[in-house]
Amino acid sequence: MAASASTHAQLIQASWARCREHGLAPHGAPDFDCLTPVQLNALLERQHALLRVTRDEVMPQYSHLLGNSSYLVMLADAAGCLLQTWGTQRFVEPRQQHGFCPGACWREQGVGTNALGTALICGEAIHVSQDEHFLRQNRYMASAAAPLFDAERGLIGVLDVASDGYLPAAQTLGLVRMMSQSLENRLILARHADQLHQLLFNSGPDNLDSSWAGLLLFDEHGRVLAANHRADSLLGRVPLQHNLEQLFQIPLREILAQAEGQPFALQATGRNRLHCQWHAPRKPRTGQRSGNCDPRVEKALAQAGLLLEKDIPVLVQGETGVGKEVFVQALHRASSRAQQPLVAVNCAAIPAELVESELFGYDKGAFTGAHHKGNPGLIRKAHLGILFLDEIGDMPLATQARLLRVLQSRSIQPLGSAEPVAVDIRVVSASNRDLAVQVRDGSFRQDLYYRIAGLSLTLPALRERSDKRQLIEQLHARYCEAGQPQQLTAQVMEVLLNHPWPGNLRQLSSVLQVALALAGTAAISIEHLPQGFAEPHSGPSESCALPGNAPATGSLVELLRSANGNLSSLARSLGISRTTLYKRLREQGVEPAHSSLVRHR
Repeated sequence: MAASASTHAQLIQASWARCREHGLAPHGAPDFDCLTPVQLNALLERQHALLRVTRDEVMPQYSHLLGNSSYLVMLADAAGCLLQTWGTQRFVEPRQQHGFCPGACWREQGVGTNALGTALICGEAIHVSQDEHFLRQNRYMASAAAPLFDAERGLIGVLDVASDGYLPAAQTLGLVRMMSQSLENRLILARHADQLHQLLFNSGPDNLDSSWAGLLLFDEHGRVLAANHRADSLLGRVPLQHNLEQLFQIPLREILAQAEGQPFALQATGRNRLHCQWHAPRKPRTGQRSGNCDPRVEKALAQAGLLLEKDIPVLVQGETGVGKEVFVQALHRASSRAQQPLVAVNCAAIPAELVESELFGYDKGAFTGAHHKGNPGLIRKAHLGILFLDEIGDMPLATQARLLRVLQSRSIQPLGSAEPVAVDIRVVSASNRDLAVQVRDGSFRQDLYYRIAGLSLTLPALRERSDKRQLIEQLHARYCEAGQPQQLTAQVMEVLLNHPWPGNLRQLSSVLQVALALAGTAAISIEHLPQGFAEPHSGPSESCALPGNAPATGSLVELLRSANGNLSSLARSLGISRTTLYKRLREQGVEPAHSSLVRHR
């Protein structure tokens, strides 16, 4: 629903007040506080899923709108840092071109009132016209932005549509709302549709396939585990963790008795009749434990399950992409709290200035710009369930202190509240960093480390797993579509088995999806794999290891010297990106930008 004029004015006034508190002056220049190349590469790696879905699934839907207009679409993370832009930059002031490149940050404290940064603060879609920008240098443009939330209502980013100001505000605001809703839906489906049933519903039978349809994803018991914001509006409540029988006053078996994919009518409790259709999971839910599973993963699951039931915190460590989140999801399903929420918190994705309010919540009116209904916080949402603190090594030290108090007292005190709130949670943490090293260098609290690491587990890298063949087959089957060969050829399987997989399961998933897309209805062949993928590797599994598993220093240096300093050639031969190669070289003490070994192509 569009905000009223007075409400919009209040949002702009509150933003201008914050700008003055930050020490900004209207005649000042915007500070985009651009990330360094190393920081940007790390950010893009972390936000790969968000960027891929936006670029490959959402933007093609709207390319016809962008081709003949002055629109510029900007995607940023939850800290306001640009990930990518699409469209025209013709209207951008030349002196501000750097502010529209990936890595530029659009937070209010640096750029003043702007749709992207202000939407992150107020938590809702907003249009900022030319004269509503606090800094005069920004008044050549107008833009609308909408925050992006995941299925658990966690803030994950923002989508912005900017223009030269001559396009109608209502049109721009409507476009960004439509695009953000489409993106949220696709992110939810990408994460849950393989394992959960879907229920789409709307006020009419002809718009069930639109972005504005309500979307619920529920398990075999009818419990709603994910939902979009449109579902909240249509049902008049937040449906997460409710049962379908509570929401619609009808047994689950009667809903599933309807023909899959065909419209039917349901009466929401206390509200109008809705038109619905349901879809079965794309892939059946399967247990993580099987006779072919790697024994180390089996043992880790068994040990973690025993300790979690005793309320002993578990710390899961391992290289990037080894499947820490999948491991925790399996742990949750096998626990006595399987019917209670699993709330995942990406500690690296929440901006430092918002981390406390997102984790601990706040009462209404707790601070300027706070949502008028307040926010319970992610920790309170995990009450009776499991709290998963992913990338906990990136949590600010000040927040670590508050988290320690929560884990000790099992209660939280929301910002602006004088009353503590008791929480019953089990805690699982994860990190691809060596937290013991961070404790020694002072970037992670020792007392918090001992609190979260009742049991510390390290998941094996893909290259080390004994069930590598089964994992390849399972992922191939997951992404294989109707009409495509269901088996990999022996030649391709051999190449996949021998690859070092520096990106682990995440890289394997990406490679298989790309190969299947390129192969079409034919069987995947070597030519469908990334360039250089099938070439022989010299000690790849060691040279691409993370520091905790690194071999003698210099292995990558020797490979680089053998490649005559050609970074592109070496990256292709290892089957990794240049970004990953840069990262591995720096971990071995080589700075690519200054090394005499390096030759760029």
